[in-house]
Amino acid sequence: MRYTSLGLVGQAQGRGTLWRRHLPPALILVAVALLVLAAARPSAVVVLPMPQQTILLLMDASVSMKAQDVKPNRMKASQQAAEKFVNDLPVNVRVGVIAYGGTAHLVQHPTLNHDDAVAAIADLRFQRSTGIGEAIIVALGTLFPDQEIAVPGTTSERGDRLKSAPIEPQDHETTVRAAPGSYQDAAIVLLTDGQNTSGPSPIDAAQLAADRGVRIFTVGFGTKDGEVIGYQGMRMRVSLDEQTLRNVANLTLGQYFYAGSGSELEAAYDVLKNRVVLEKKRTEIAFAFAGIAALLVAIATVLSLWWSGRVA
Repeated sequence: MRYTSLGLVGQAQGRGTLWRRHLPPALILVAVALLVLAAARPSAVVVLPMPQQTILLLMDASVSMKAQDVKPNRMKASQQAAEKFVNDLPVNVRVGVIAYGGTAHLVQHPTLNHDDAVAAIADLRFQRSTGIGEAIIVALGTLFPDQEIAVPGTTSERGDRLKSAPIEPQDHETTVRAAPGSYQDAAIVLLTDGQNTSGPSPIDAAQLAADRGVRIFTVGFGTKDGEVIGYQGMRMRVSLDEQTLRNVANLTLGQYFYAGSGSELEAAYDVLKNRVVLEKKRTEIAFAFAGIAALLVAIATVLSLWWSGRVA
């Protein structure tokens, strides 16, 4: 190829030599800056899967769950959504099931065998009344079997009646209160379609959970207007007490969900799945800055040796 001026060739070569000369030092400078940042030990909030965890499902089995404002009825729709929720959980999550109406019973001890939990959900039987507070107490007794957590009219996880006791645990003076939401080994998911009609107050029971750092995620199920159902010759309107469910969730740093249909309930459980099995954790990321800096130094070294002709 012929050039009209050798000066053009020199200029072109000069420009190529110039950026080759300055690129390695520039990479080194960036690497030094990253090392300075790493020395400051920066951190970031990352979302990580929790280690082995327990989820207690508190399933409302009161007769109001016969209402057909959600097809085929509230009970069947809630069972289907709960079964899907359990099947979608990671294999390292233990699942326990508590069925409650006028009384609460642990019908499935926390287990890694999700098929057993699904079978327990499918076997729910209707009960009179709705004891939301009692269900929470039974859940806490399951999570903390060494603590005497007892309130008037509450059943234990063995189905036996507990002796009457104050709303506070008997060992309250020696129990160190945890920060609300700080207990990471387990969470409670409570579903109901109504309001508390028997047993201890849900708010009092939620306070016991908050004192132990246990989060309660509440799910209100059924249409906003409720439905009139017949039971033993009587007719009654079943409606949802959303405010109490919100208060229980807020007190324990959980979250309240409303679902007016089976599909909305499944969507709520999908969100819940991530909330209860994933955790936000502040993690030091200095290693990332140091690693990038090391990579830049290596690249700068290779380029410098290559362009100087020291690498064949």
